[in-house]
Amino acid sequence: MPELPEVEVSRLGIKPHITEQVVDKVLIHNTRLRWPVPDEVKTIETLKITNVRRRAKYLLLDTEIGSVILHLGMSGHLRIVPIEEPLKKHDHVEFHFANGKALRLNDARRFGACLWQAPDCDHTLFSKLGPEPLTDDFTAVHLYERSRGKKVAIKQFIMDNHVVVGVGNIYANESLFKAGIHPQKESGKVSLKRFQLLTPIIKDTLAAAIEQGGTTLKDFSQSDGKPGYFAQQLLVYGRKGQPCMSCETILQEVRLGQRSTIFCSQCQK
Repeated sequence: MPELPEVEVSRLGIKPHITEQVVDKVLIHNTRLRWPVPDEVKTIETLKITNVRRRAKYLLLDTEIGSVILHLGMSGHLRIVPIEEPLKKHDHVEFHFANGKALRLNDARRFGACLWQAPDCDHTLFSKLGPEPLTDDFTAVHLYERSRGKKVAIKQFIMDNHVVVGVGNIYANESLFKAGIHPQKESGKVSLKRFQLLTPIIKDTLAAAIEQGGTTLKDFSQSDGKPGYFAQQLLVYGRKGQPCMSCETILQEVRLGQRSTIFCSQCQK
């Protein structure tokens, strides 16, 4: 599943093509995504897209009467193409613009979504989400206070969208390694001092991935529209059985929440 940096780069990729552009037509080729595509999505025809925002892993296309919410699910992607370009298999929703371009949502597994949010209110999907990790609302104090009394492993804790959104598996592995925190440590036993170390590391790790993706993504009009996982040097993720880059201890793997978790038993306590 795309993680927050990949979704943010998707936002950066499509925004220049559709912001302030008039929607000529909305075509829904398949209403049966993760949730049925609501009819309200078509009401943006003849209106301008005023902004393209992100909340967690959701993208919002804003208009004066409300917002279309897009989610890529596990296999979805967006691409900008000329309107006349033939549809590809699994192109489920498309938006035609007055500039001759189309935004298409392609999703082979149909775990993605195209939903509607009325103006001046949050969709129910957003009602219990934690703060965005790259904002001032995400602090060490927030993590410390939310973790008190919790027995859940720290890795699962920081991946909980009710605590903070968008810290997916790759970046949780990397951030905990950089902070020297064992991924299985009970979150309620992590001190404020260690959260003060971990929080900026999470921010920096995500920001670096977004920056790398932005430099990798030359043109979002490419044929497949997929920014993919960026060519960054990962310190632990995907390196089970290889030597730690800090101490050369062989990296180990455990499963937490059914997700692969790689760590160094010497560097992380």
